[in-house]
Amino acid sequence: MMKPIHIDRLRINHLNTVLVDVAFEIRTSLALVGQSGSGKSLILKTLLGLTDSALDVTLEKRSYFEWVRGKSVALVPQNPFTALSPLTKIGDQMFVSQERCEAIFGWLGLDSALLNRYPSELSGGQLQRVVVAMALSFEPSLLLLDEPTTALDPEAKKVMIELLKTLQAKMEFSLLFVTHDMGVAAAMCDDICVLKEGYIVEEGKMVNVLAHPKNSYTHQLINADFKTRDFRV
Repeated sequence: MMKPIHIDRLRINHLNTVLVDVAFEIRTSLALVGQSGSGKSLILKTLLGLTDSALDVTLEKRSYFEWVRGKSVALVPQNPFTALSPLTKIGDQMFVSQERCEAIFGWLGLDSALLNRYPSELSGGQLQRVVVAMALSFEPSLLLLDEPTTALDPEAKKVMIELLKTLQAKMEFSLLFVTHDMGVAAAMCDDICVLKEGYIVEEGKMVNVLAHPKNSYTHQLINADFKTRDFRV
């Protein structure tokens, strides 16, 4: 059973301006939802230790594992094309055994023959699964997702969501999903924090927040996102 991960304080200042000031708990799967500029990506960068040195960062966290970027904590980026070396075969970018690669590829519905190909020889959907395989190859305790379904069509989104949920149950990692897409967040996560201009304005169980949003901003996000949504939870 997964144990909670506590982010007791994450505050980011630049000069005299507060960019982010949040606290949250990741129990199994948490969505951080907000419009562009709300601070979502900055939170991920801070958790990965990748913030600009010009920023003043306070990060207080508690977890049941040693926080090691790339191993106990792994990231699936938004754009798989920029996450891979175009001049290196897929298999040479995995950094785990051939047997491990083939096992993970199998879980993700990828042919192991793709390990001998270059990124340019794969489709966008295949590349997205490859970066998921890379992130999961070291069996992380926490998986960070930076809007990984943005470039996928609705059917591919459904498939990716189901794959990630199946793998989470199989591998028992916690999940922090950053997105502006309320529909995908609802399909993916048990809990939600709604982020606006660096602050959490609403949080709780996903089903409760969707059914009874208390904040007007949350209500706007839900209404705007579900007008043309072709799948629901």
